[in-house]
Amino acid sequence: MATLPADDTATRIDSVQSLTEATGPGAALMSASTLTGFNIVNLAGETLGDVEELMIDLAHGTVAYAVMSSGGFLGIGEKLFAIPWRALRLDSERRAFVLDVQKSHFDNAPGFESTHWPTQLNGGEAWHRDVHDYYQTPVYWEK
Repeated sequence: MATLPADDTATRIDSVQSLTEATGPGAALMSASTLTGFNIVNLAGETLGDVEELMIDLAHGTVAYAVMSSGGFLGIGEKLFAIPWRALRLDSERRAFVLDVQKSHFDNAPGFESTHWPTQLNGGEAWHRDVHDYYQTPVYWEK
């Protein structure tokens, strides 16, 4: 299995980073449709899933989550996971996002079905805080 580059060679995705501060490989400004379909892999090179959507918080002007699909076959039985944007690193050479978790991390991860997106779940902010806690990232709307 291929080993991905250490964290310092992948680009940290940070919604508050300006174009002039951008460092590392890859473009500093990309369309959401370009990133849709990228694999999400872990540091061991295992594929965890694919980016289905990017969720943008319009009030805060930032990407909140990448929605990752995992499991199933031809869309049947697949589960969706909201991955906090700050938990991902871009590996532009492999056209993938790197998430520093093992596959087993998703055994108990907060996920959802395609017919029940997070805004329809347990009432807003509590769900979002739980997701950020699970991935050990600060909530994006607090500095």
